[in-house]
Amino acid sequence: MNERTREIGVRVALGASPTQIEGMVFRQGMLLTIAGLTIGLAGAWAAGRALVSLLFGISGSDPLTYVSVAAVLVAVAGVACWIPARRAARIDPVTTLRAE
Repeated sequence: MNERTREIGVRVALGASPTQIEGMVFRQGMLLTIAGLTIGLAGAWAAGRALVSLLFGISGSDPLTYVSVAAVLVAVAGVACWIPARRAARIDPVTTLRAE
């Protein structure tokens, strides 16, 4: 977020509300999370099918395992995106624009 402080300060100075800033930062972080999760689940499914003989107690495509792991990852990423989003929503545009 430190790299985008100036951009966020300009957005706030031009009239963006703290809710809009928070939503923007959160949405961008979660978009990356969903993209990574999609690629990761596809890779895990392919690896599970290839390594099915080494798995014990579950099948290579156990939906409960995939759903539970995806849910935990989305929850953790949601908290990890929410914290910087809250910080970004509190940026003071005057001090940001005076810096540098």
